Amino acid sequence: MGSPALYETYARLPLAFERGEGSWLITADGTRYLDFAAGIAVNVLGHAHPHLVAALVGQAGRLWHVSNLYEIPGQQKLGERLAQNTFADRVFFTNSGAEALECAIKTARRYHFVNGAENRTRIITFEGAFHGRTLATIAAGGQKKYLEGFGPAVEGFDQVPFGDMEAVEKAITPDTAAILVEPVQGEGGIRRLSLGAMRKLRELCDRHGLLLVLDEVQSGVGRTGKLLAHEWSGIEPDIAAIAKGIGGGFPMGACLATEEAAKGMTPGVHGTTFGGNPMAMAVGNAVLDIILEEGFLEEVARKGLLLKQGLAALADEFPDIVEEIRGEGLMLGIRCKIPNAVLQGALREEKFLCAPAGENVLRLLPPLNVSDEEVNEALGRIRTAMQAVTTGSAEEILPAAGEKSQA
Repeated sequence: MGSPALYETYARLPLAFERGEGSWLITADGTRYLDFAAGIAVNVLGHAHPHLVAALVGQAGRLWHVSNLYEIPGQQKLGERLAQNTFADRVFFTNSGAEALECAIKTARRYHFVNGAENRTRIITFEGAFHGRTLATIAAGGQKKYLEGFGPAVEGFDQVPFGDMEAVEKAITPDTAAILVEPVQGEGGIRRLSLGAMRKLRELCDRHGLLLVLDEVQSGVGRTGKLLAHEWSGIEPDIAAIAKGIGGGFPMGACLATEEAAKGMTPGVHGTTFGGNPMAMAVGNAVLDIILEEGFLEEVARKGLLLKQGLAALADEFPDIVEEIRGEGLMLGIRCKIPNAVLQGALREEKFLCAPAGENVLRLLPPLNVSDEEVNEALGRIRTAMQAVTTGSAEEILPAAGEKSQA
């Protein structure tokens, strides 16, 4: 499999799928895989959801692209819905999570510029973070493996240990513009920032005149049982980036901001050709139709607890394999005592898909509308895979590539 015409930037698994149905992916020969990777937290309503398909097909027959030279009614509708249901007053639509983060960084710096503090450009970030693959976002993430070979890192980012509030406070200088953090690190290993730490960050930003910028690309759009993960802490950011789930599989993202934080983003200072196109807006609105239904997010939290409790039982049963169960809602991780690729290989043999992450973690990111029966089926397949590892019949496979870099 594979093609010599493609960049060799992905260590792909030798698997290809022809179609999908809900929580299942199906190969050309009809083999069915239970998909708890969901395109790396993207397919929040599973594969081929009828409401999303109807929205996309219906829009495709009318209008694909006009550019932001003109008003796009779907943008206005989706922007207003996001503003009504989040902290935000303003929304800028992008094609991806990385672009949403770029917009967030520019919004934060521009805010201080228009306030007469041109020196305030530096942003405090956290070790283990992943914010995208552009030159600015790999600098923000600070991970050597992503920075290597691309020349001098983009200036302006100061990293501190994850969750270390004392280090954050010490890192604040007169040149600091913002603090950027993922409420739950995805690629970093399903590491959740404590609710107390989230509140402390808000307090520090208020005290020092900084903007709090959240990367909710993976943790947002219902993934943890709230529309945005920071809601668990009771605080509000000034800026947040979302993507992945908001398109339900169609490429799109958004930068959300308060009126005050966005005041520097005036005509001509930022733009995009494809961002907010009619196709993306049709699907984004269709996703919200379902995510915002009464009781939907409560069901995500309930099913997440069902899955987490089942995983905790497996951790007790297989203490030589499982170090820890992490996460919230349907953003869960199994931290392994063995190489995570070994367990991932055993799971693939059971026709079960998940995604690797840092700290030797396997991420479980099923569709948010996964059924109880599918959760129990997943737990059964995970148990069988762990038994295979215990008996020595499982083989290691290459870790799936892409990660959040596909955002």
